[in-house]
Amino acid sequence: MVEHSAAETEPVASASSQFWQRTFAALQSPNYRLWFIGQLVSVVGTWMQSTAQGFLVFQLTHSTAYLGYVGFAGGVPPLLLMLFGGVIADRVSRRNLLVITQSTMMLLALILAVLTFTGLVQPWHIVLLALGLGLANAFDAPAAQAFVLELVDREQLPNAIALNGSLGNLATVIGPTVAGLTYAAFGGAWCFTINAISYIAVIVALLMMRLPVHVVVPRTQSALVQLKEGVRYTFAHPLLRTLMFLPLTGVLFAATYATLLPAWAVEVLHGDATTNGFLQSARGAGSLLGALMIAALAHWGGQGRWLTIGMFVYPLFVLILAGTRTTGLSMLALIGLGWGGMVFYNMANTLLQTHVADEFRGRVMSIYSLIMFGGIPLGALWAGTLAHFIGAPWTLVVSAIIALSFGVYFWVTAPQLRRLV
Repeated sequence: MVEHSAAETEPVASASSQFWQRTFAALQSPNYRLWFIGQLVSVVGTWMQSTAQGFLVFQLTHSTAYLGYVGFAGGVPPLLLMLFGGVIADRVSRRNLLVITQSTMMLLALILAVLTFTGLVQPWHIVLLALGLGLANAFDAPAAQAFVLELVDREQLPNAIALNGSLGNLATVIGPTVAGLTYAAFGGAWCFTINAISYIAVIVALLMMRLPVHVVVPRTQSALVQLKEGVRYTFAHPLLRTLMFLPLTGVLFAATYATLLPAWAVEVLHGDATTNGFLQSARGAGSLLGALMIAALAHWGGQGRWLTIGMFVYPLFVLILAGTRTTGLSMLALIGLGWGGMVFYNMANTLLQTHVADEFRGRVMSIYSLIMFGGIPLGALWAGTLAHFIGAPWTLVVSAIIALSFGVYFWVTAPQLRRLV
C-alpha cells in the first residue's frame, strides 16, 4: 500500500482550489453573487414559461407557422425600441431600470397564468403578451448587459460574462425539464405561475445590492443624437462591426432550430410536452458545459480562437440534428449544438465588452441585444413559415448550410478574429 504524505497531496488540493477560484472568480463580489442567485431563480422560471408557452401555442393551433408568429411578436418591440433602451441605460440608474422591467415581466406572466387557469387563453392573447414581454426586454436587455461592469472589477469582466452564460444555461437544463413534467402533470398555467413568482428573486437581489449612488450626468444632447452617436461609433469601428455581424448570422440562421423544437418533439419524434422539455434541457446542458469551460479558461485568453471554433461547431450540429429521428440522438445533437452556440455567442459578447469604450457601453450593448432579441424572431418567422411547406428537418438543413457559408466567409475575410484576446 502506497502512502502519500501531506506535502504530496497539498499541491493537488491547491491546484484544485485554484481551478475553482478561477472558474467562479466573479462570485467573490457580493453584488455579483446577489445578481447570480437572483438571475438563476428568475431564468429557471423564464425557461419554464418559454417551454410551456411554445407547447401551448402548438396545442392550440397545430401550426409551425404560428410558433413563428409568436416568436416574431416578441421581437417587434426590441426591433423598434432597443436602441433607445441603450440610450436610457447610459442615462439613468441601471438598477432602478431593471427593477421596473423585471416587475413588468412578472405582471405579464401572471396575466398569462390567469388566462390559462380560467381556460380563456387564445393564440392571440399569447401574441399580445409576447409583444408586452418584448417591450420590457427592449429596455431590460441593454441595462442588464451594461450592468455587469458595475458588479465586478474590470479584470473579472470576462469571467462574469461567462458565468452569466452558465447561469442562463443551468436554468435551461432545469427549466424545460421541470416545465415538461409540470405541464404534463398539472398544465401550462402552473409553469406561468412559477415564472411570475421567480421574478421576486431578482427584484429582491437588485434592491439588496450596495452600489455607489448613481450620479446624474447633465444631458447636453437629445436621446436621438446620443442614439445616432452610439450607432456611428459602433459601425465605424471595424472590430466592433464584425463582432456585431457574426452573432447576427447566428441568430438569423443557426438559431432557427429553437423555434421548431416543439414541432420536432411532436411531428418528428412523436412525443409530447415531456419530450419537448427533454430536448430543451439537452440544449441547455451543452450550453452549460460550454459556459463553465469558458469561465475556467477566461484568464488564458484566446477568445478569438474559441469564437472561430464556435462559429463552425454551432451550425454543424444543427445539420446533425436535422438527420436524427430518435429522442436520444436528438438530445446528443442538441448537447453539441448548445455547446457550440454558447462558445460562439459568449465569445462575441466578451470581445465586444472588452473593446468598447465605457461611455458607449449601454448603447453598444443595446445594438448587440437588438441583434439577439430582434434577429431571433426574424429567423423564427422565416423558419416557421418554411417548415410549414417543406417540414422541420429540411428547414434545419437549409439553416445550417447558410450559417456554415457565413462561417467560411468570415474565416476568409476576417482572419484577425482568430488572434483576438
